[in-house]
Amino acid sequence: MCLATVFKESDNTVICRNVSRIDVVDDAVVIRDIMGDETKVQGKILMVDLANSVVKLQCD
Repeated sequence: MCLATVFKESDNTVICRNVSRIDVVDDAVVIRDIMGDETKVQGKILMVDLANSVVKLQCD
């Protein structure tokens, strides 16, 4: 299983680790980790690097 790390693009801070699912709901990104905890971030997905398990978000 490949799990991702989600970063905030502006300063490269980690928003969430061990991410198993990402949903886009209206103008928000809902991130779920392997424990089922959800984080909702206003913004959009800028980049997904599947080879390195990295996702970058532009946050409002």
